[in-house]
Amino acid sequence: MKPINPANPNVILAVGNNMMGDDGAGPRLAELMEQDPIDGWIAINGGSAPENVAHQVRALQPHKVVVVDATDMGLAPGEIRIVDPDDIAEMFIMSTHNMPLNFLIDQLREDIEDVVFLGIQPDLVAFYFPITEKVSLAVDSIYRRLATSGTIEGFEML
Repeated sequence: MKPINPANPNVILAVGNNMMGDDGAGPRLAELMEQDPIDGWIAINGGSAPENVAHQVRALQPHKVVVVDATDMGLAPGEIRIVDPDDIAEMFIMSTHNMPLNFLIDQLREDIEDVVFLGIQPDLVAFYFPITEKVSLAVDSIYRRLATSGTIEGFEML
């Protein structure tokens, strides 16, 4: 592993498809962060194939990567949880992504020590629907937490 460079930002790797309702939660967070950047953080929109931007994440040599995606955790819509990446393979039988996220996270962990998965419980995942209000509010909550505290600490573990 390379030495930590304090000039390197933390990374939000936003995952999802903004044409599929609440699956667009991750990309919506990336949009907010591009419109109004947060010190110490950079957002990369991985869309529905985040493995295609893994090289961009690695090139930044971040201290921390937070993968944000709409995730069916069996909770109320808009609930946010930190999910142990080791549990992802067991949880997600159906996925809107090309590669299971646990493979991507394992791949990123080869070069980045701190990789965290932050899930937002969707309400509606269907083509051509907008993000629901509860999920939109959850995305805003994550953005505010990052902007005010610089961390995702405080969200519950699943």
